Amino acid sequence: MTRRYNRREFLAAAVAATAACGKTRPPNILFALADDQSWLHTSISGDPNVKTPNFDRIAREGLRFNHSYCASPSCTPSRSAILMGRHIWQAGEGGVLYGTLPPQIPLFPHLLADVGYHIGFAGKGWGPGEWQAGGLTRPPIGKEYNRRKLEHPVSSGISDDNYAADFQDFIDDRPASAPFFFWFGSREPHRLYQEGFGVAQGKHLDAVKVPPFWPDSKEVRGDILDYCAEIDWFDRQLGEMLGLLEKKGELDRTLVVVTSDNGMPFPRAKANLYDWGVRMPMAMRWPARIQPGVTDDFASHIDLAPTFLEAAGLTPPAGTSGTSLLRTGARRDCVYTGMERHTWCRPEGATYPMRAIRTRDFLYIRNFKPDRWPTGGPDFVSSNKTFHGDVDEGPTKTFMVAQPEKYPRQFEQSFGKRPEEELYDLAKDEFQMNNVAADGKYKEPKEKLWARLRKCLEETGDPRIAGQDPWQGYVYRQTIGFGATFNRSLPESEREEARKRASHKPE
Repeated sequence: MTRRYNRREFLAAAVAATAACGKTRPPNILFALADDQSWLHTSISGDPNVKTPNFDRIAREGLRFNHSYCASPSCTPSRSAILMGRHIWQAGEGGVLYGTLPPQIPLFPHLLADVGYHIGFAGKGWGPGEWQAGGLTRPPIGKEYNRRKLEHPVSSGISDDNYAADFQDFIDDRPASAPFFFWFGSREPHRLYQEGFGVAQGKHLDAVKVPPFWPDSKEVRGDILDYCAEIDWFDRQLGEMLGLLEKKGELDRTLVVVTSDNGMPFPRAKANLYDWGVRMPMAMRWPARIQPGVTDDFASHIDLAPTFLEAAGLTPPAGTSGTSLLRTGARRDCVYTGMERHTWCRPEGATYPMRAIRTRDFLYIRNFKPDRWPTGGPDFVSSNKTFHGDVDEGPTKTFMVAQPEKYPRQFEQSFGKRPEEELYDLAKDEFQMNNVAADGKYKEPKEKLWARLRKCLEETGDPRIAGQDPWQGYVYRQTIGFGATFNRSLPESEREEARKRASHKPE
């Protein structure tokens, strides 16, 4: 039977294991990051629609986190937080999609490289954005290994990058006896998907359990299966990398961490602070320090940078907000998440600022601009040339937007405006659909959660809590197909022309 640990027990076991094995060279580190995968969707978590034997192996032979959360439900800020070990409101222009990286904030791969680690990545590294634009002088994750391509395409929705072959090239380039850090940034299960791919892989529509905030239809079920099929592909590539390390006798000398950057690309998931947007699968294996088990204690992606540095024998730099998962200390009983701007989906690049605290019993969300549309709304054409631009295009979105009157509650929860405060009683509301913030019975827990969240934001220097809004002024470095860029540095006439040329109704 798998042993269950709280964080204090796990950390004590880790320290004892380290003392027993004596001083050893720093470990290799393999960091596997899925793109847009929510926490539920692994075999070991009980999802029958995915096949993840390699994630399951890391979870069985290492530590599985039932409560792991990304810092932000959007690619760039989530990855910035991982690299820095900081909350997104401490990340400057790294805290928004298509941003840049402030050079004054240390990045853990650079610190590893400076002590002799061989570092590199395949697939999707940091981004999307322009890391050079802020003044950074070296790539955030070392050398890019994206040379190898698959001989035969898997599906139109899956990248033709041969991640495992790229990893082999990276290992071949490693200086003799040097430890390595490798970032495997899968492009899956990010959209777009090949419709019907999941069913073609032998998955069954009747096995899908649709969350009640989406319509239960064959279109939605099929969309979920296509997403699941891409998770399977990510896991197979991970398995090839583990096999290579095992063949070389390096696996047990490698700290392996597997997780995702943010939640699934569906309405009310990605770009939202509900669990489907920020709660991540995560498992880590390193026999020298980690005893197998499962923990229900909370972990945040801001903890990854200090964890990797601690494993390498380094001290996290000043300003780090995360705590190494290999260190003793107080048990974490909550996490903080945030969001500012995902796509350019509101006039003048207006943000949709949110902060949240997630505890065992409650989720409290503070929407600082409740007058704005969280999705971008039905009238503004976003940078990805669609309406409700913060919801990725796909069959589920298309199905819901085409008939809002048929599913009014689901549509409102996925696409409607929201009040300043949201509070969800998780013991009674696992799907986080019933906002009880206005219920007098919850006045005390609501006030306590807001006070706790506010204290964290004040102590970590969040400009938002001080009434400031630097994010809306940050450049959005995405070039649109017709040659214009949506950013505030363009003259108004050029920005207006860019909008006009994008403003057509999707067919």
